[in-house]
Amino acid sequence: MDFIGAYSWPNLRYLLQGFWITVQVAGLSIVFSFIIGTVLGTVRYTKTPFLSRTTAFLVDIIRNLPLLLIIFFIGMVLPQTGIRIPTFWAAVVGLSIFEGAMIAEIVRSGLVSVDKGQIEAARASGLSYMQTLRHVILPLALRRMSPPMVSQFISLIKDTSLAVIISLPELMRNVQILSGSSYDYVIPALVFASLLYFTLNYLLSIIAKRLEAKQI
Repeated sequence: MDFIGAYSWPNLRYLLQGFWITVQVAGLSIVFSFIIGTVLGTVRYTKTPFLSRTTAFLVDIIRNLPLLLIIFFIGMVLPQTGIRIPTFWAAVVGLSIFEGAMIAEIVRSGLVSVDKGQIEAARASGLSYMQTLRHVILPLALRRMSPPMVSQFISLIKDTSLAVIISLPELMRNVQILSGSSYDYVIPALVFASLLYFTLNYLLSIIAKRLEAKQI
């Protein structure tokens, strides 16, 4: 097995180009899923039965669907109906929807965990329900939500590899193509990709541990 040839600069550059796309997809998906999850989780927490139940129904549907199916539907099925979305954005949309549903449950759980005494004190001081939610409940819940939310983002980064099904030239797709050009490149390419994924996820895991330590 020619490890030296496998790790030539053209090959490494090709894999790094795929990794850069992975980072971009992950970064945008993290932002959008956070927004989606925060909105859905907050709506689920509200005391409006119709909105809360409708949101819960939608979140449960998304959470129980395979992410691979969602990405495939957006990237491969929708174009057949005339709705064409670039593969890059198909991956971002699919990840954002799925992970947003996951984060919605984290947000809802965080809001529910806030001590009722603090909520009652805020209401007694004259704050409206929305003011209490914005200035008291959300800030307190955010501290408790941070560790599991970062853990979910780590899962999101790993899930970007599923975009290979729609031929997005992200890291795993480039590993697949490079490995197909020579059998000697299979293991070296996978090892290099593993190191890249590990490095990125390890940095996020450190953040998660520090956030968790602050809660103790």
